[in-house]
Amino acid sequence: MDLSELELPPRILDAIRKAKLNSSVKILSLSVADLQRQTKLSGNDIKHLLREVALSVPRVPVASALDISEGRCHPSLTVQMLTTGCKVLDEFLRGGIVCPGITEIAGESAAGKTQLCMQLCLTAQLPHQLNGLAAGVAYICTEDVFPNKRLHQMIQNFKQQIDPDIAKTISFGDHIFIEHASDQESLWQCITQRIPVLLKRGMIKCVIVDSVAALFRGEYDIGQTATRAHHLRSLGGFLHNLSYQHRIPVICVNQVTANIAGNSELGSQDFIPALGLTWSNLVTCRLLLSRTRMTLENTVTSTGHASTITVRTMQAMFAPHLPRDFCRTMQVMVVPHVYRDLHYFVVESQGVRGLQ
Repeated sequence: MDLSELELPPRILDAIRKAKLNSSVKILSLSVADLQRQTKLSGNDIKHLLREVALSVPRVPVASALDISEGRCHPSLTVQMLTTGCKVLDEFLRGGIVCPGITEIAGESAAGKTQLCMQLCLTAQLPHQLNGLAAGVAYICTEDVFPNKRLHQMIQNFKQQIDPDIAKTISFGDHIFIEHASDQESLWQCITQRIPVLLKRGMIKCVIVDSVAALFRGEYDIGQTATRAHHLRSLGGFLHNLSYQHRIPVICVNQVTANIAGNSELGSQDFIPALGLTWSNLVTCRLLLSRTRMTLENTVTSTGHASTITVRTMQAMFAPHLPRDFCRTMQVMVVPHVYRDLHYFVVESQGVRGLQ
């Protein structure tokens, strides 16, 4: 914080400026006697200075068990959930997408990652009483062109699933801010310059990056591993700052890579999320989507014809708000009733829907 913004008399501000005490750390690290000797101020002036500087320093809020029980916690200590738009998936995720924090949605091609992200673009605009964020969404595309036709189809179906009075008040298509970033420089410029402006104006309350891996898997040689890790940490750190400063969810799509070691957080699998341990340490929650060989037959579509829908799975690999035994390491993954960290869902014309 700039010390000139403190409510101090001009003579005190001039004294600390002449003494080159230009930061709160320098002032608070000195004793009263040292401050008097360097600034030539009186004892009362030094006490006034220390009090104002101490009050200007950000303090980490605390809460007692009674405060938590009675719901009197500071807003920065509370966790809000963004609904997925499906009650079954919300129940599986213990409320939805956690915010603040970075939620990674990883999976193979055609696993439903972009479909889920587009559905979150709609649910984020719902009012708070419906577990929405009552604001728009910034959607950053790094791979393909944003699927506008599919979004329009989901909007028409989504309006039929919610209260008609609420549907009339929200123009879902007008509050999704889409940006295409073809390289890391464009992505960094968008996140550091354009996104903060939208957040300060209250126009958005959610940021989606689809995907992170597209720009970080092909722009580095084998000998540039350390450089890539540094850039990943910079990106993740800035996204975390935005998330916790504005209390918003940040959703990052990730690709998968072959599981050469033959094991992962959830046991033996053919693939694991890409970008390695560096990116894993930056993620708050990790969801892994995949396709199965199972299908649902005789599903009636909007055209009145029967169709076949591929069944997909969602796994919670790790999430701090879920029970520890919920995201546990499993070696036996072929018996569905043995574990509770996997859920089935389908992608329909209406959107993403969990299966009972």
